[in-house]
Amino acid sequence: MNDRLPAIGCTPSDICTPFLLLDLDRFEANIRTMAAACADRGVQWRPHSKCHKSPVIARRLLNAGASGITCATLREAEIMADAGIRNLLIANMIAGPAKVARLIPLAARSDLIVCVDHPDQARPLSAALAAAGASVRVLVEIEIGMNRVGIVPDENAVRLARLVHDLPGLELAGLMAYEGHLLTVPDADRKKCEITAALDRVLKLKSRLLDAGLPCPVVSCGGTGSYPITLQQPGITEIQAGGAIFMDAFYEQACHIDSLQHALTLQTTVVSLPTGDRAIIDAGHKSMNITIHMPYVRDRPDLSVAWLSAEHGALTRTQDADGLFIGQRLELIPGYGDLTNVLHPCFYGFRNGRLEEIIPIVR
Repeated sequence: MNDRLPAIGCTPSDICTPFLLLDLDRFEANIRTMAAACADRGVQWRPHSKCHKSPVIARRLLNAGASGITCATLREAEIMADAGIRNLLIANMIAGPAKVARLIPLAARSDLIVCVDHPDQARPLSAALAAAGASVRVLVEIEIGMNRVGIVPDENAVRLARLVHDLPGLELAGLMAYEGHLLTVPDADRKKCEITAALDRVLKLKSRLLDAGLPCPVVSCGGTGSYPITLQQPGITEIQAGGAIFMDAFYEQACHIDSLQHALTLQTTVVSLPTGDRAIIDAGHKSMNITIHMPYVRDRPDLSVAWLSAEHGALTRTQDADGLFIGQRLELIPGYGDLTNVLHPCFYGFRNGRLEEIIPIVR
C-alpha cells in the first residue's frame, strides 16, 4: 500500500482500472446468509481464506460467527496467525523438513489443525512436535471421488487414524473430505443424490472410528458450490465454503447457487473499439483468471468476454450492442474469484457509491 492509494470517500471513477470493487452491503449480506444457514443446521462455518487472503476479512468472518479459518497453505496460516487469528485449519499436507520446521513455531502460537492421508506425513510431524513439546490436532483426509489427495475410507484409514491417535504430538480430531468433483452436476436431484452418497462414505468411516474407540469430533467438508446440500447431511460438523462471501460466475452458472449476491466485481475500462463487433478493455490475464470459468459483463448480455492477452481483454459485441464508447467503465463478474483476487493488491470496499475502506490482500 502506498501514497498513490485513492482517498476514502472517492467514487469508483476516481480509481484507475482494473481493480476489484467490493460492494460492502452485498458482501455483508452474503456473510449473514452463510452464518445463518450454518446456524440453522447446527453446523460450524470454517470459511476458506484462499479466496480473500486477508486477515481483515478473516476477522470479520469470525466476528460474524465463523468458528475458525481454513487455510490452503502453511503461508496463509502464518499470515493469519501473525494477525492474531488462532483457530486455523491447514487443508493441505505438510510434507518435507522445511515445512515441518516452519510448522513448529506456528503450532506454538495458534490452535492448529493439520491433515494427513499417509503415515509418512504423520510420523515426521509427530517427531518434530514432540521434540518441541508442542502438539496439533489432526484430521485424516478421505478420498471420496476428487482423485486428488486422501485415503480411501477402508480399514487402512482406520489404521491411519489409530496411528495418529497413538503418536505423541498429534491429537486425532476427526475426518476431512471434499465433494468438489460434484459441484457442477447439472441436474439438481442427481447432484444432491451423488453428494449425499459421497459424504455418506465419510460418515460411515466416522462410525467405524467410534466403534474402534477412536475420537472423531470433527467431520469437515463442503464448498460454496455444494453447501446447501452438504449442510443437510447428518453428522457433518463444519463446512469450509469461503468463496460464498464474494460469489462469482462459476458458483452461479456452473454450480447453480442462487442464494448469494455478486458482491465482487472487476472494474474495467473500454480502451478501444477497433471493429463493430469487438471492444477492447484494459483487463487481461494479469487482472483475471479464466481457467475455471469465464467472467461476464454485468448487466450487459450484449457483450461477452472472447479472449485475453496479458493486459487486454476482447469483448464480442452483438448486433444489438450499442452505447459503448472509449473510456466507458464496465463491471465484470469474475469467473472464479479465488484465482482472480490473488492477482490484485487489495479490495476497494464501497458503500453507497463511496470508498469506505481499502482491504489489503496479503500473499
